Amino acid sequence: MDDTGVAAAVPDRVGRIVSLVPSLTESVAATLPGALVGATDWCSHPADLDVTRVKGTKNPDLETIARLRPDVVLANAEENRPQDIEALRAQGLAVWVTRIETVDEAFTSLTRLFRHACRTARPAWLDSAEEAWRAPEPVARRSAVIPIWRRPWMVVGRDTFTGDVLRRLGVDNLYADHPERYPKIPLADLVARNPDLVVLPDEPYAFSADDGPECFPGIPAALVSGRYLTWYGPSLVEAPAVLRGMIGG
Repeated sequence: MDDTGVAAAVPDRVGRIVSLVPSLTESVAATLPGALVGATDWCSHPADLDVTRVKGTKNPDLETIARLRPDVVLANAEENRPQDIEALRAQGLAVWVTRIETVDEAFTSLTRLFRHACRTARPAWLDSAEEAWRAPEPVARRSAVIPIWRRPWMVVGRDTFTGDVLRRLGVDNLYADHPERYPKIPLADLVARNPDLVVLPDEPYAFSADDGPECFPGIPAALVSGRYLTWYGPSLVEAPAVLRGMIGG
């Protein structure tokens, strides 16, 4: 069973993998590079990745994926659309879907993915990542809003991997109790919450020094790498140290 409780008919030996999730693409490339035959246009790591591209996470080229004859297709419940996952299954392909909302879930999910979906052992980099995140949470806490888009403004809400990453680094999401996971919030309301910090990642919206911080006058802004904030893969090894440097405190 994958993370969503659906059985995936993965063969005993897996030699051809298509990944529809950038984090999982990087994870497989670091562990079973020869097995990866397809990935999305958004899969940017490793930089020298040379596989067939199958369009985006939200609009994968289902025909191309089928032609690649993968033993398994890797997907994610948040990043990929249910209708695309079901269409791939309808073609007789084994699809393994992850669901990851916390750092601990990332370790558990990736361990299961490699063991059952990729038919290989847990990689050493995953052990290193888990060790990197063993440090206790800071006692001193700061509050933050975490925009992921503007026009309209959208922020990180409840039950997200991003929110858990920051929580473990001493930064509490002011919208963690919102009923939506990525709510649309007017800018005036974000500023009125008076956070200690505004965290601005470079994906999915590419916030930068001259695009984002000016909207939060008087509030410290931390420009961070989305790969370290939102990806669950080899980047987890360096993420705690890198993010601490980016958010300060």
